Amino acid sequence: MFVDRVRIVARAGNGGPGACSFLREKNMPDGGPDGGNGGRGGSVVIVVDPHVNNLIRYRYAPHQFAKNGQNGGKKQMSGKSGADCVITVPPGTVVSRLPDEIVQTPVEAGERAPDDLASVPEDLSVLEPVADLVKPDGKFILCAGGRGGRGNMNFKSSTNQAPRRYENGEEGERGQFQLELKSIADAGLVGYPNAGKSTLLSRLSNAHPKIAPYPFTTLEPMIGVIEYPDFARVTVADIPGLIEGAHQGVGLGHEFLRHIERCRMLLFVIDMAGSEGRDPRDDFTQLRKEISLYQKELAERPYLIIANKMDLPEAAEHLKKFKRRVRREVLPLAGDDDAGLEQLKAVLKKDLGGI
Repeated sequence: MFVDRVRIVARAGNGGPGACSFLREKNMPDGGPDGGNGGRGGSVVIVVDPHVNNLIRYRYAPHQFAKNGQNGGKKQMSGKSGADCVITVPPGTVVSRLPDEIVQTPVEAGERAPDDLASVPEDLSVLEPVADLVKPDGKFILCAGGRGGRGNMNFKSSTNQAPRRYENGEEGERGQFQLELKSIADAGLVGYPNAGKSTLLSRLSNAHPKIAPYPFTTLEPMIGVIEYPDFARVTVADIPGLIEGAHQGVGLGHEFLRHIERCRMLLFVIDMAGSEGRDPRDDFTQLRKEISLYQKELAERPYLIIANKMDLPEAAEHLKKFKRRVRREVLPLAGDDDAGLEQLKAVLKKDLGGI
């Protein structure tokens, strides 16, 4: 199961309290204060792991708690620091904090535990962005552990040679957060269901998306890597097909449109044969509209139009009408057209500068 949005409760460890102790050993009647410091609480740390591709682990383990620091000891022994809690996420994960007014506190009657997850707010704009984790192996401290308290050995002075003062450890940071994956790809395939996006991705790369002759075959984003002889690489993302009203949650597209937000180029895959009974010109117009309504910046992104299924009889006539309306360069492709496929690869490498 592909999971690209989860909500977690994160809690760093508390610092351990310092010790109040006095040295008592043979031949040392006036040993003095020797209470050690408490250990620092563990932190909740997010680590970007390129080998992780979704957030399913935290769907079933939403509570991420670090360990508390241990108490200080006698003979000036410091307590052991608490172990960190490490959260591994894929590149492209956006971390947001839920405001305190949304995270409700426990009621006196005990209807809910302090660390229960708050309900999802309808207005996602209330979320406070915390981090955008893009670089592989990057680290981010989500909740810092509390500092350990000082033992009484730290309060000794010439005027106070037997202090009984010590400090309790500080509390670690805590909060509720949303982790949202926005896939990183150079180009994104956009099109109606059954337009041939998955087939195209399987021919461009070594990806193996599910291919079948019915709508919404693709139920989750797929990413393929195009590799060139000179070791250049271009990544291409395929999202579930869009239909009219996708920006409002119709179909599956709304759930996964965020995966093309980072794409530097959009590839509009148009069923030029109209095999589903639609006009290719209307398909392209509607796709552009849905993209613009979802995010205005996406509509201004560079794009390429791919006229797919050109091996079907009606495709050639539809392509002529399409070019007259759109007045933009169109790249025709067919199921067995290797020349067109190589041309597409060359265009992607030129425009995206395969790395």
